[in-house]
Amino acid sequence: MKNFKIIFALLFILSVNIGNTCSMYKVTKNGKTMVGCNEDAWRTTPHIWFEIGNKKGSFGAAFTGSRFDGTNGYAPQSGMNEHGLVFSRLASYHPESENSNFKNRLKITNPTQYLKDILHTCKTVEDVKKYIEKYDYSYFIEDVFIYVDKSGKYIVVEPYKIISGNEASYVLSNFCPSITSKEDASKLERYQNGVLFLNNKLKTDLEFCRKLSDTMHVCREKIGDGTLLTSIWDNTNGTVNLYFYHKYDKTIQFNIKEELAKGNHILKVDSLFPKNEEFEKLASYQIPHNNDILRLFLVFCGLFFFMSSVCFLVNYVKNRKNNNFNAIKLLLILFGQILFYYMFVLSTNMNIFYFDSPYKSYSSTLVSLTSYLPYVLLVIIIPLIKFNLKLVKEKLWNNFALIILSSNSSLYLILIGLFVYWRFYFNF
Repeated sequence: MKNFKIIFALLFILSVNIGNTCSMYKVTKNGKTMVGCNEDAWRTTPHIWFEIGNKKGSFGAAFTGSRFDGTNGYAPQSGMNEHGLVFSRLASYHPESENSNFKNRLKITNPTQYLKDILHTCKTVEDVKKYIEKYDYSYFIEDVFIYVDKSGKYIVVEPYKIISGNEASYVLSNFCPSITSKEDASKLERYQNGVLFLNNKLKTDLEFCRKLSDTMHVCREKIGDGTLLTSIWDNTNGTVNLYFYHKYDKTIQFNIKEELAKGNHILKVDSLFPKNEEFEKLASYQIPHNNDILRLFLVFCGLFFFMSSVCFLVNYVKNRKNNNFNAIKLLLILFGQILFYYMFVLSTNMNIFYFDSPYKSYSSTLVSLTSYLPYVLLVIIIPLIKFNLKLVKEKLWNNFALIILSSNSSLYLILIGLFVYWRFYFNF
């Protein structure tokens, strides 16, 4: 069972190399602590906001995040309160436990508000630990959190365990330390880059942290996506420096207490910085996951390919004594089912649109194999169209079968155009 968990943890570490990833570090020296957080995401809505104390907690806090959570506002990815307590959230893997002791604890019903309330309520990591232990924090089965206070002490909150530490430096990325060996963790390049950087020296000034954050940032070749927002929190002086979209030559600094004096307010991060061509490229990149028309088109294609397979099957059975290319319908039946599945894959797997083709999935060989379908379509489209025209001209099939085949050919052409736009054939 233990080996099984390790294998899944390793698969997750490999998979986050091709998905949304984050990283963070903390450095403490001569009584001063700095915390750096890199949010690596494909979202285009990074925000920073400031919240004064509320009924549940009197401490004001600043948060950054990019995922909108309805009436709760944006979900916090990192943040710091007026007492210098900093937190960061990172995607992670941990197997579910059947022997959890959390059944009698309070349930987390509003995760966004829960995370905010911790900073509104707690001063130190000891306070955070006491607060969190009241709840069934295994709710966050796909996340790992870290909290760092002014003293430099920290706690890592995994789904079933809280780890305390007080080292001068600490680096964390998308894994749970309790079930991940250093060897496996080092497979995450951004994590390894941070560890190696800190092996050479340790400082707590902004320039050092800027270079460290830069060393750990991500920038992928295809669209230029990667680190959406870097925040460097100085919990001694109560400031945060933001760096937008992995550009480290321009920063905006906020003083937490000064901003809290203005009351609750939120700022769109990209509007604070000069125009960033790579970000504009990302923002204008249309995929089914940010464009409802494209999503509906893929759903339509999938359903059409499935129904086409059924129609070709019925048509084949009815005309099985006809030798006019009737056997071709068997290939069309199979191909229709394969494309039906591929439309599902494209509709549910965002990674495919951001990484080089053919896409390789570490969790599914079948998904990896489907990434060759655009090449198959490209090879067969001209012979298929010629065959389609021959059937129409010589009226070798009945009208219904010809309409279905022609419609499939038209959809193939549209899909090939989209595949070119999504760079499924080459990068340019």
